[in-house]
Amino acid sequence: MIVHELGLAHAKSRIDVAAINGTIHGFEIKSAQDNLERLPSQLKIYVQALQKLTLVVASRHLKVVEKLAPVWCGIIDVSTGPRGGIRLQTIRKGTRNPTLDLFVLAHLLWKNEVQDALACRGASEAELRAPRAVLYRQLVAVASERELTETIKFAMMRRRAWRDHSLPS
Repeated sequence: MIVHELGLAHAKSRIDVAAINGTIHGFEIKSAQDNLERLPSQLKIYVQALQKLTLVVASRHLKVVEKLAPVWCGIIDVSTGPRGGIRLQTIRKGTRNPTLDLFVLAHLLWKNEVQDALACRGASEAELRAPRAVLYRQLVAVASERELTETIKFAMMRRRAWRDHSLPS
């Protein structure tokens, strides 16, 4: 599943493109016209909320991005080829995020989706009426990272009339 402009940590930040399959892999794109002023604050959220991250950047940003990006973050350099085409070169292949915060990852779920996931795991009606933050804590206490990722993926696939992903009736 591909999601454009996916909001993270309840819209504290957005990632340009997210690929959601066995992992939640974000791609942030910085063109030559972009500046990098927001990148440090974006990275703070990305390292909490994404299992993998790749920064796709214009060559002019490469040195700064290499210094700012965590070592596990992938980096792709975008330049203009000799005949004017776009050239992509992997500078650093990304690996899984070792500092992922499952609580922040769980924020990709809507409250009713967290309630459904907890109900399937035997939560009581009283527990399901807790505030959203409490529900997220309960879910990450009983679900592995893999289970949480699958829950997020399937919840997003089931959403109707969602701005990033509409399913036919």
